[in-house]
Amino acid sequence: MKPLSRITSATVDVLDVLLQSQEPRWGLEIIKATGRASGTVYPILDRLERSGWVVSMWEADSERRGPRRRLYQLTGDAVPAARRACGARDAARAPVRRTLPQPGT
Repeated sequence: MKPLSRITSATVDVLDVLLQSQEPRWGLEIIKATGRASGTVYPILDRLERSGWVVSMWEADSERRGPRRRLYQLTGDAVPAARRACGARDAARAPVRRTLPQPGT
């Protein structure tokens, strides 16, 4: 697994969706879960796969009607790094709490 040169908020959104599932997720499912456009999500998935963070495979369900779906899943090596990226985002979103001086002190 190669380190990512940049981890954008959209990348963290995709990683978060993949972290939340034990099963592989298909592209449209990730798009809907993140609220991001397909033109954003699919290039991220491609970059994650080329870097070894994600593996993909074609759906093997012959009973389902419609085109085959490409499924994506984090690699075992990528899980700790994805958790760190999501944790850093969550920490950045946390409100800053400061104690203000009381009046008259």
